Amino acid sequence: MSNVVELNCQTTLDLPAERVLMKALEADLDTAVVIGYDKQGDLYFASTTADGGNVVWLFEKGKLALLGAETA
Repeated sequence: MSNVVELNCQTTLDLPAERVLMKALEADLDTAVVIGYDKQGDLYFASTTADGGNVVWLFEKGKLALLGAETA
């Protein structure tokens, strides 16, 4: 399937974690927070930022973007 075109748009469909993580790698991020569930349903959390306050601030910025109040 080498002729598959990946659209850069919002979707209401779930995406594979691998695709989201690959896009994050391509974005060459300086800071990242990863949270999710593994195959057993256990919570996974990792952050490049040690300061919990900064992590919460990033979550809040993400929440605003998700709600459409601010562009990411």
